[in-house]
Parts: sequence; structure tokens; C-alpha cells
Amino acid sequence: MTSQTPLSLEHIVTFPQPGMNVPGSVQFTPDGRWLTYLYSESADLTRQLVGRDLQTGHVQPIVRPPDGGATDDNISLEETLRRERMRQREFGVTQYAWSAKNERLLVPLRGSIYVQDGIDGDLRLLVSGDHAPCLDARFSPDGEWVAYVQDAELYVVPAAGGTPQQVTSGARGTGKTNGLAEYIAQEELGRSQGYWWSPDSQWLAFAEVDETHIPIYRIVHQGKDAVGDGAQEDHRYPFAGMPNARVRLGVVARSGGDPIWMNLGNEDDFYLARVKWLPDGRLTAQLLNRAQDQLDLLVFDPQTGVATCLLRETGEVWINLHKLFYPLKDGRFLWGSERAGFQHLYLYADDGTLIRQLTDGDWPVETVAGVDEKTGLVYFTAAYPTPLDTQLLVVSLDGGETRPLTPEPGTHGVEVDVGHGRFADTHHTLTQPPTVTLRSLADGSWQQTIHQPDDPRLESLLLPPPEIITLPNRNGVTLYGALYRPPAHFGNGPFPTIVAVYGGPHAQTVANRWLLTVDMRAQYLAQQGFLVFKLDNQGSARRGLAFESVIKHNMGDVEVQDQVDGVRWLAAQGLADPARVGVYGWSYGGYMTVMCLTRAADTFRVGVAGAPVSHWDGYDTGYTERYMGTPQNNPDGYAISTPLAHVDKLTGKLLLVHGLIDENVHFRHTARLINALNRAQRPYDLLLFPDERHMPRKPADRLYMEQRVCDYFRTHL
Repeated sequence: MTSQTPLSLEHIVTFPQPGMNVPGSVQFTPDGRWLTYLYSESADLTRQLVGRDLQTGHVQPIVRPPDGGATDDNISLEETLRRERMRQREFGVTQYAWSAKNERLLVPLRGSIYVQDGIDGDLRLLVSGDHAPCLDARFSPDGEWVAYVQDAELYVVPAAGGTPQQVTSGARGTGKTNGLAEYIAQEELGRSQGYWWSPDSQWLAFAEVDETHIPIYRIVHQGKDAVGDGAQEDHRYPFAGMPNARVRLGVVARSGGDPIWMNLGNEDDFYLARVKWLPDGRLTAQLLNRAQDQLDLLVFDPQTGVATCLLRETGEVWINLHKLFYPLKDGRFLWGSERAGFQHLYLYADDGTLIRQLTDGDWPVETVAGVDEKTGLVYFTAAYPTPLDTQLLVVSLDGGETRPLTPEPGTHGVEVDVGHGRFADTHHTLTQPPTVTLRSLADGSWQQTIHQPDDPRLESLLLPPPEIITLPNRNGVTLYGALYRPPAHFGNGPFPTIVAVYGGPHAQTVANRWLLTVDMRAQYLAQQGFLVFKLDNQGSARRGLAFESVIKHNMGDVEVQDQVDGVRWLAAQGLADPARVGVYGWSYGGYMTVMCLTRAADTFRVGVAGAPVSHWDGYDTGYTERYMGTPQNNPDGYAISTPLAHVDKLTGKLLLVHGLIDENVHFRHTARLINALNRAQRPYDLLLFPDERHMPRKPADRLYMEQRVCDYFRTHL
């Protein structure tokens, strides 16, 4: 394949990326006949709900959003912030759900709730969100009711249509919320829900969140043409070491009434990490202590609130929350634990007694894809057989051999049907864009193809896959990297080199997946003659707790040393020109960029730092304290882990980029960094976007940003 169209800046900012117009939210209908998914017929970000008849192969649209559906410009602030928490870019139909009982379809759109009866039914408005958006709408297990949160209170409405009924009270107008997950739960704990239906559809557990004691952090929309309504936002942001939200867990009847409050213990400074009903009608909750080194699994009598502790998980480092708690109908349950160094599955009796460990090895289990209790088989995904891959595997509840069902290297995302006979497999690699196939759950064999890439850019653009390499760091620890080489006419090197870094925990940048190949900025810079390099330093994900934990209480140290080791390895191979090395990154990667330029100024000469954290006392509790403790109990760690302590060492060129209405990494971080640079009399450049949050979204802003970033490296490297 030859390049017919050279990459341009427009290619960097165009979404979906080449080969990435892929079915999303793939689900089997309850009867198993149809596979439904969100897909853009126009190959842009606006999606419709599409269905494929698995018996005939017929494909048809199911829901096209009225008036185009959701966009960034026509949704409420509440929905905007939820999209930020979910890192969601898509428009149109962005979510849907099937009722397991009656083939009924739920489609939230622009703050309103729509319902459709069956594949060929008519979409009808159930609840309007005109006066206040309806948030987190979900079916009851029997499919006869829909619950949602509106104006801080929890409501239910018959799915067939009728008058909504408010079932909680006391939150509206007080600064509290009933039925919503607080900021930390959404952003840092992986919990987006704040209420949970009971299995018999008669009760709802819900979180009451009180943030009124958290000081307001105000964000002003400095770029607006007019002041007044909408020109400012007030957030209750829990800074590290400061108070968290106070959360209670209640149970209320579907018809309303006084809630029954669950006994969460005497400690009031904790995280409500997970909530789940058991098949027998009892309620469970996972409580994580503030230090995040102890996790209790509690079970409640929902009629009295009395709690029993089923098990307690403790960690010497920290607890990585998971979604591997899976109750079985006979009372036993699956549980995930890193007690052996990697996240693995364990089987417990109903009283919390360990029965056996089900999986083992130097690789982590990541999801439970399904459990067939009739055959006693557990289907799960894992970073297996290498940290670069994601595979579907199966193991018996009786223990024994673990067997892969997707032996092809690469990344597999799976959805198992309710009958445990088939699964939809979204598979991609460095060399293959995502495909979706239907496969047998018995042996993984192919049954039919659901989606194949059909993107003309795959032929017109030359997108060579990056080369995966391994290298030892200074202590002999193996690190994985990815190389984007310049075209052959630039020679064999050494090249001016740009390190694209993230570097933070709970993330992985180097893996056998198509997203690595369609990193369009990296590809563009490589075509301009730069060697672009990514390296997953210690502290990053999918390598086990020992690999992650070296950053405990001391961020921005080991990670920088590993990145320096990567550059030295490149130089030793004759690939990198050690006198011309740059670095860029966003968020934690922005933080790493500044730390590389200051703590390793003899290695890195040019950097572009997007939305950088400049001091960990300015970031949130849930993330920061997991790794750093609090500023009160780890003052030395906070003092050395801030770029503000190292700016006097800056000798290279630095471009700072930030959105002024970033509600995640506040612009305050960059402002504090600017103050320190000014005091140290160190030069810097600045690029601000008054109307952007943490993820720049506006096409014009993103295009200009890419132009400035690429020009910065061309000019100074």
C-alpha cells in the first residue's frame, strides 16, 4: 500500500479516526434473536440504534434520534458534566437499554426519556426533560417501570406510560442529591449510578449525597460574550486532604414513603464504592476506607438496615476497585482480589468463607463476561497471555485449567448472550481495525461477521503500525514501548525524537490495539520526520500491583526515570538524537511533561503540557490520596512531587495548554505553575481555550491546538 494522501492537521482532529466507525454498546436482545448496537450511518460522531437479525442477517435502523439527538450544544449542564465523566464524544443516540422481560427498549435523549415496544415499535416520549433533565433512566428488572433522577430526587413512572411519582424527598433545594453518584464516585471510583432496583422491582436502594459542607469552587466562563446566567459554575470539589461528600444508603419502596437507612458503621469518612442486590433480595455494599487500603463487603437486611460483613480485603499498598463481585443464585459469589499480586477470581460461600481460588498467574482478570451456572463455567476477560493483549477465557467453578476462547493476539471486547451459547467479539490489533463477529461460546469458533471496516481512509492514508519494543530500565525491569518511525526518505537516524507520555496509574498506552496505530498526532509527527515514542513506565496498569506500587507517596520520580531510560535506549540504538528530544502529554501526561523538563532537563529540551496537574494538593481526594496519601500525612511526598518545586531547573522550551472551564484539572493548576515560573524567571509559552473543559471538543479549537503543538516542535526541536 502506498500513501496517496499525506496526513494533515485536519486528519488529526477528525472523528471517528480511520477504521473507528465501529458498533458500540453491543447487546443481544432478550430473546437472543437480534444483536443491537449504536452506529453512525454517516461515518461521523452522530449515532443511531441499529439491529441485526442473527437468523437472517437483515440489518435495519431501530432508533434514529428525533431532531438529530444529543449534541454538545443542546444538552444541559448536568448531562455535559456526565459526558465528561464518561469521556463521551458521540452524539445522536448515546445510550439505550433492553428490558430483560418484555422486549421493551429505553432510550434517553437530550434529558428526556423515550420508550419503544420491540424492534419495530414506535418511539414514544415517556417523560419530558424540558424543565429539568431526566438523569440515569433505567428499567426495573420486570420491565414495567422506569426510574430516573430529576432535580435531585428519584422518580418512577410506568413504562407503558403514566404519571411519574417522586419516591424520595428532602434533597431538592438543599444542595443534596438522592439517586445520583457524586463526583468522586463517577470520576475516580468507576461508579456512575446512584440508585439500584431490587430483583423483584418493588424497592430501590439509593445514595443520598450531601456536599453542602464542601466549599464551593467557582469556575467563571471568561470567554462568554455576556455575563449573567450561565457565565459561572459552582462546584463542590473535594481537594486532597479536605472533606469528602457524606453519603448514606437508603432503601425506599417503589411507591415511595420513608426510606430505611442501611447501617454503614460508625466511620463517616469512607467511599460507597459499589452497591448490588443479591438474588435472594438482600442488599450488598462495598465500603472503601478513606486511606483506600481496606474494602469491606457488607450485606444488609433491607427491611431493617442491619449489616453483616461478608469479607474484608486489605492491602499494603492500596485497593484497586473492581467489578468482579458476581453473586450466584445458590448463594455463593465470585470475588476479585490482588492478594497474590495480580487481580484474580475467588469463589466464596454465602457466609463469606473462601471456597477456592479460580484463576492464577502473572496476569490480571479484568471483567466477568458471564457465568453459566448450569454448566458451572465462568467467562472472563484478562490481560492474557501478555500485558499487550485482552482475551476471553473460561474456567470452571470447580477450579482447574483456564482456557482461552479468543486465541488470536490483540484486543477482544466481548458481549455474551443470555443463553451462554454465543458472544459478540470486537477484535482489533495494531494491523487490523476493529471487526465484530459472532462466535461460539463453546470453542470460540466463528459463526458470522457483524461488522468489517469500510473506511476509504484506510487505503488513502499510510498508517504504518508502530513497532512494539521491550527494554530494560536501570534496574532491569522490562518496559513496553511503541515506536513510530519516520518514512524511509528521512534515513535511518538518529532522529529528532518526541516522547508521547501519559505515565499515570490505571492507564496503559502501549498495547496490541488499533487505537495505537490511529494515534493521528503521532503518525503526523512521524511523517514530518520525528521519531515518536511511547513508553509505559512503572506505575502504569495491567502489570500487577508490584509494578504499579513503586509510585506510592512519590509521584513524578520513578516515572520520569523510566522515561529517561527509554530515551537512552533509543539513543543507544542510534534512533534518537539525544540533543533533540521533546515530550508532550495531557492531564497526568501534562504533569509528566513538566516533570520531565525539570527533573530531567538534560534529557528533554522541548515540551507541550496539556492540562497539567501542578500540585497534588489541588487535585481530588479519590485519585490523589490513593497514591499519595493526604497532604497532612505525607507532606514531604507532596512537596517533592509538585512541578512547582523544580521549575528553577527548567532550561528547555515549554508550551502550556489549558481549557479555562476545565472542571477536572482546574486552570488553577496552570496558573500556579505560571506563578512559579515567573518567580523563577523561567520563560514559557501559553495557549488557552476559554470555552473548553478537560477534553477539548470544538473542532476549530482542536485544529488550532494541533497546529500550535506541531509548530512548537518544528520550531524548537
